[in-house]
Amino acid sequence: MITIALAKGRLLKDVNPLLEHAGCELAEDPDSHRKLVVETKNPGLRALVVRASDVPVYVEHGAADMGIVGKDTLLEHGGQGLYEPLDLGLGRCRLSVAGLPETTWSSEHTLRVATKFERLALQHFCGGADRVQPVELIKLYGSMELAPLVGLADVIVDLVDTGNTLTANGLVELEQIMPISARLVVNKASAKLKHESVNRFVELMRAAVDERNP
Repeated sequence: MITIALAKGRLLKDVNPLLEHAGCELAEDPDSHRKLVVETKNPGLRALVVRASDVPVYVEHGAADMGIVGKDTLLEHGGQGLYEPLDLGLGRCRLSVAGLPETTWSSEHTLRVATKFERLALQHFCGGADRVQPVELIKLYGSMELAPLVGLADVIVDLVDTGNTLTANGLVELEQIMPISARLVVNKASAKLKHESVNRFVELMRAAVDERNP
């Protein structure tokens, strides 16, 4: 038996067709009940349905052999103890710096940054010898666009898809940090101890991705 951790929400709906193509469709719709452990139509695979931010934690500590999670969550977590064998190409968006159109900053002043991606924001502004921007990080979990409008922060670091929410609130993308998509991750110990089962699933998912994106 191998266990895969799946993130609740929109990503799970996007992943379902790939799981179905791989013969591992969930036996029940997680939205129809409160079960956190869900069997699949593959008797050798079960799923844990958890918060996105918890997926790499379950996989790193071996409670799940594999997981599917956004690259943003993976990098914010740190990704220790994980292999990343496959980009699923789902949930494509970008991590960006956004703010009011007239926003500028310099290394002479501390930039107030509202974000839930504290590690990635700090790496972006202070992670290179050629760029050391003093920042004050303000942790927020939602409604990021409000922060520059009410003076809580100078800029935000957040995921951007269409950019419609930014536009609706008078904000613009000031810098793009990195592209984001969903990744399949594998616990390093499971990759060795359950090599055959894990590798079979990875290859099934790879074939499903190739079929989806010919």
